[in-house]
Amino acid sequence: MPPSYSLSQLNTFALEVKAQQLIHIDELSQLTQLLPITEPMLVLGGGSNMLFTEDYQGLILHNRLLGIEITADDDFHYLSVAGGENWHDLVMHCAELGIGGLENLALIPGTVGAAPVQNIGAYGVELADVCQAVHAYCLSSGEFHHFDLAQCQFAYRDSLFKRQRDYFISRVLLKLPKNWQPQLSYGELKQWAAKLAYQPSPLDVAKQVISVRQDKLPDPKQIPNVGSFFKNPIVDKAQAQQLLQQYDDMPQYVTSQGVKLAAGWLIDKLGLKGFAIGGAAVHQRQALVLINANHACADDVVLLAQHVREQVAKHFGVNLEPEVNFINEQGYSNLHDALKSLNRGSNHV
Repeated sequence: MPPSYSLSQLNTFALEVKAQQLIHIDELSQLTQLLPITEPMLVLGGGSNMLFTEDYQGLILHNRLLGIEITADDDFHYLSVAGGENWHDLVMHCAELGIGGLENLALIPGTVGAAPVQNIGAYGVELADVCQAVHAYCLSSGEFHHFDLAQCQFAYRDSLFKRQRDYFISRVLLKLPKNWQPQLSYGELKQWAAKLAYQPSPLDVAKQVISVRQDKLPDPKQIPNVGSFFKNPIVDKAQAQQLLQQYDDMPQYVTSQGVKLAAGWLIDKLGLKGFAIGGAAVHQRQALVLINANHACADDVVLLAQHVREQVAKHFGVNLEPEVNFINEQGYSNLHDALKSLNRGSNHV
């Protein structure tokens, strides 16, 4: 039986892709009745970090669990948030209550349950900085797990849940300090804060983050996209210094893993803004974003992503890794496999 459940409204690239089965999980009892799951399956939140390269020949579980609980002691606010809650709505809810810690992560699309998978981050803050624990069901065994911070194995845009895909995240526990200090050391926020004569509130910071992101990033509802398509690459100090000698205006950020470069800057430096293949294009204002500009198919996006990677590698000697998750007919894939499938002449959406 061919896939018949449309996912066009459940992926922010707005590709006309279908699934064999689709179940909206609104109550945990629905999920536990299905466990364990032995057939090919995929957990979907907002679809904001997914690129479907083919129709999906399996079961999709759409996480729509809702609920936010907030408690506190003398030093911290504790949040217990269901996996289907909208991430940005949670950030703004906290900021409006005067609870700080999430404001730098405003306007990141997707659900709370998807946030730990990618270890989402922006403007010097990552989910790992505020996460206390994650509750999840192992879909293949049917067992419930409580993962503390160390067990989540967070790294740059990475986690245990990204490497082991058979977890359905039901709840995320966050720990936010009452003695909050704004994180304003990164990019545009640093420039904004330098002009202030007062310490901004969490809501002030959230609004500024929204303003910066809206100025640079297209709204997926208006221009379909998956946000940042590539990770910011990390290179060793020697390569970073060599690049800086060639390009003295190149942004660089020293981290514990090495020196982080700005992928968007590298792409922009090559004049690729606006470059298109088929219906897919590099966004005119933010080179890190690939967009569905004109009824793109998955092949257009795959070829465009590969072209960008090849050009950056050729001119800078830097390898870009996609941040987006590639999904083929069987499940999680990657750009290399998508290219191989394309070359074999497979049918793509």
